[in-house]
Amino acid sequence: MIFAFDNTYARLPERFYARLAPVPVARPRLVKLNEALAGELGLDCGALRSPEGLAMLAGNRVPEGAAPLAMAYAGHQFGGFVPQLGDGRAILLGEILAPGGGRFDLQLKGSGPTPFSRAGDGRAWLGPVLREYILSEAMHALGIPTTRSLAAVATGEPVFRETPLPGAVLARVARGHVRVGTFEYFQARRDIDALRRLADYVIARHYPGAQDAEQPYRALLSAVAARQAELVAQWLGVGFIHGVMNTDNMSIAGETIDYGPCAFMDAYHPGRVYSSIDRHGRYAYANQPGIARWNLARLAEALLPLLAPDAGQAAEAAQSALGGFDACFERAYLACFRGKLGLLEARAGDAGLIDGLLRAMAEAGADFTNTFRALCGAAAGDPGPARTQFGGSAAFDAWLARWHARLAGEPAGPEARAAAMRRSNPAIIPRNHRVEAALNAAVAGDLDPLEALSQALAKPWDEDPDVGYYRRPPAPDEVVRETFCGT
Repeated sequence: MIFAFDNTYARLPERFYARLAPVPVARPRLVKLNEALAGELGLDCGALRSPEGLAMLAGNRVPEGAAPLAMAYAGHQFGGFVPQLGDGRAILLGEILAPGGGRFDLQLKGSGPTPFSRAGDGRAWLGPVLREYILSEAMHALGIPTTRSLAAVATGEPVFRETPLPGAVLARVARGHVRVGTFEYFQARRDIDALRRLADYVIARHYPGAQDAEQPYRALLSAVAARQAELVAQWLGVGFIHGVMNTDNMSIAGETIDYGPCAFMDAYHPGRVYSSIDRHGRYAYANQPGIARWNLARLAEALLPLLAPDAGQAAEAAQSALGGFDACFERAYLACFRGKLGLLEARAGDAGLIDGLLRAMAEAGADFTNTFRALCGAAAGDPGPARTQFGGSAAFDAWLARWHARLAGEPAGPEARAAAMRRSNPAIIPRNHRVEAALNAAVAGDLDPLEALSQALAKPWDEDPDVGYYRRPPAPDEVVRETFCGT
């Protein structure tokens, strides 16, 4: 056995999913294997690289102990409700029991059509598969909760979009694949029994502390809201824009999921949008906390029948549970940006100091990542690199004086403060132009740029002069203005 499965979701009633196996592919070829993740899951890399292991990762063979299924869910997409979505190109093989006791879903994306494919082919092509691999592993290296990528496999078959493209399958690992849209699916069908079963399942698997609460379902809603608040605050701290924060893309487990048209900002602006399908900026950088709150309100609506027998009492319980989101987000956001600015103690006025810097950055078009990294040196007495980001801006010089006055009351010395800041401000992120260049080379058959990028992104905090290539913002002709959904 390569995998140690124990499939709790498959033991739920069959209206929760459709049972089916992946569709085999013609000529599977292993493109990338995540050996570090394999080790954490207790998997043998040699076995995964074997013909038998490759067949399992490609979907050509169902592993022993697996219970393959496509999960049912609904979702609000750009604000409009779609009552049935589901896994249209993914199969959950099963749940791996890791050596440390953790339970992780193993899902194959691009594994063929399912009853939820809505006339799609159920396949994925190599570019988006490798993009999710690179970005999800970069997020993990940054310490942000995320699904992860175990393997990328080329199928040896074309995928037809506007043109024929090389097909691929991604083996994705997650703490769970239940989404806000999973609850909405049963709410739309007025299936209270399924809502209760799903809520009980999520509590047992992800929020066991809620089981002992006086009102377990209210405690569940509060816990999910807290995790989402913390997650979005972490996104903002690295300049990440998800791009498609539909309710079917919000994980109940609190992980970043579904890397479609996402991007990391270069030049900072709160209204920054990259996604080609977000034409009105619904999911812009600064809108993400509000959208998370909006999505959680949809979860609360789905849970109303479980919160109280009386509609008024249920609504009050939902509002009370969601009322903690704003305070939790503010705490997490301020803690994140205090760390980025070397502020070890919380003081009144810190929010204004943070906002003042961001306003100056937006006015100057300062690079998000490089500005914060340069402030590490400014904290130790060298403001020159930070000033270059602002082109002699008087607004930044005024802010710099305020910041130094604030730092004067902190207990840490300059060098200790700068070292702490370097642990909060990455030197390297997956810059869009570097990611696109590596993916274009990989699709053309050259995997070396992709491997070099992966190695650099695995150490985002390191001050390594050898990876300056990955730190540089794009030249005008390299700027990526739009990112695209892989479907």
